[in-house]
Amino acid sequence: METQNDILAFPQTPADRLRLALRRLDEAVAEQARAVAEFRAGIGALRQATQSLSGSLGEYRVALDGTATQIAAANRAARQLQNTARKMAGEA
Repeated sequence: METQNDILAFPQTPADRLRLALRRLDEAVAEQARAVAEFRAGIGALRQATQSLSGSLGEYRVALDGTATQIAAANRAARQLQNTARKMAGEA
């Protein structure tokens, strides 16, 4: 491992400099490949989370539709009871 006190030897010949540059380029390309793989994995996880959320929202919508139907039925029943109470109050 290099520290601040280490002295790096600079390649003296053009061939050595070229080899060093190519080695560093290979390292950069490998690092970029790892980053792209991580990015793709993140996109896959995001896709899965989005699909899960879509399914949950669909279930929620179905539950809301059922609740709306029940509320409408309860509203009709309440109005019928109200009408019946008015009629009974008028007869008394």
